[in-house]
Amino acid sequence: MPEAASAPAIRATIGDSEFDRDTSVTRRAPGVYDIDLSAGWTIINAVNGGYLLAVLGRALGDALPHPDPFTVSAHYLTASRPGPAVVRTETVRTGRTLSTGQASLFQYDDEGNEVERIRVLASYGDLGTLPDDVRTSAKPPAIPPVDQCFGPEDGPAPVEGSSAIADRLMLKLDPATLGWALGQPSGKGEMRAWFGLADGRDADPLSLLLAVDALPPTAFELGLKGWVPTVELTVHVRCRPAPGPLRVSITTRNLAGGFLEEDAEVWDSADRLVAQSRQLARVRLG
Repeated sequence: MPEAASAPAIRATIGDSEFDRDTSVTRRAPGVYDIDLSAGWTIINAVNGGYLLAVLGRALGDALPHPDPFTVSAHYLTASRPGPAVVRTETVRTGRTLSTGQASLFQYDDEGNEVERIRVLASYGDLGTLPDDVRTSAKPPAIPPVDQCFGPEDGPAPVEGSSAIADRLMLKLDPATLGWALGQPSGKGEMRAWFGLADGRDADPLSLLLAVDALPPTAFELGLKGWVPTVELTVHVRCRPAPGPLRVSITTRNLAGGFLEEDAEVWDSADRLVAQSRQLARVRLG
């Protein structure tokens, strides 16, 4: 299989990978967690929003009685930077099927004042207890085999400081959505790719929170350049992914007033829709 050729010789395992170490939080007190945000998950100088969501997701998974994120809604208030941070969680409600909590991540500014970076409201459950009944009209995205797609390593030298997160991902983009890299954006607002972690760690519900926000912005295929900061991101995790690479498809249908939406679907190697998301992002026009 083409995807097997891109797998590392030694595969990391869930719980023992760079992603697990860099999202690990230390409980300081009930509901309060410390973390050092890794510079390895940055784009230029900003910490990736999907990585941040996984950090808060891990803290909530420890604080709540259920193991798996079902729905996570995040508002990005200020840009996070690598370095120390604290996560504070609060249990909103617990039930037999779902438990709901909220979490905020804080850092300190140059004057030592605490600044809230991101606030999350999430419901957790147990994906292993869900019934197998599936009735859907959704279909996996048509993406060429991995060896016919292209990653950051196949392009020109990246901007200094921009490739930190790319070094930690197995990202192979569909050539049909790569016009922007050749100076010929399609104008369609689509991005599709094979996705995994560079060390070969298989996906789990927590890493799906990263997957929905790890591809280049669809704004690039609309002919726009520059940073596209996330304002709000909601993720629905539908089931635990099967081992193997994921397929991620992201589309934008409407850019207006300097804002656009990105709708993402994540499919596993068993052709199951394992996660969906929608985010609102800001773009700089002109």
